[in-house]
Amino acid sequence: MKALRLLPLLGAVLLLASCSTVRVASDYDKDTNFSDYKTFAFYKPGIDKAEISDLDKKRVLRAVEAQMLAKGFTKSSNPAVLVSIFTKAKERVDVYQNNFGFNGGWGWGGGFWGGPWGWNNGFYNNTVSRSTQGTLYIDLIDANKKQLIWQGQGTAPLVSGDVNKREERINLIVQEIMEVYPPQVAGN
Repeated sequence: MKALRLLPLLGAVLLLASCSTVRVASDYDKDTNFSDYKTFAFYKPGIDKAEISDLDKKRVLRAVEAQMLAKGFTKSSNPAVLVSIFTKAKERVDVYQNNFGFNGGWGWGGGFWGGPWGWNNGFYNNTVSRSTQGTLYIDLIDANKKQLIWQGQGTAPLVSGDVNKREERINLIVQEIMEVYPPQVAGN
């Protein structure tokens, strides 16, 4: 009986843990030698099109710059790589159905259709959760060829309100995206 009381709590803990994760993916040009790229600059025309506030753009660009510098890049006015970003957002709706109740579902005792076995509606504890999922794309473009060579993306719930939490969240998303750069390509 004690275990049944802990199940809703366990579900809430798992829900909170799943909300804090960033789903990351990347794609790249397999013919690119990523070790050739050591300098970068931001691609202003692309960044200007990103549909986020100017404050969030600054946060993202600071986080990207920190990650690029940590990977050994140098910011340059004559870069080998141009960095651009863009964003997408969509509302996510999750319905969590906890059928924990007195004789809910099939089971022994006082069945809905009569007799000891049957369906009893009991009570249901359904929870609907709405959140906005944001996806941040980071593009690395060969400055000479003007071709996309790598794209990383991270999708996570957006944080609003507290500015410090928002900045921490952006830093985490950018860090996790940049963890998959450079791609593990044979010969690089």
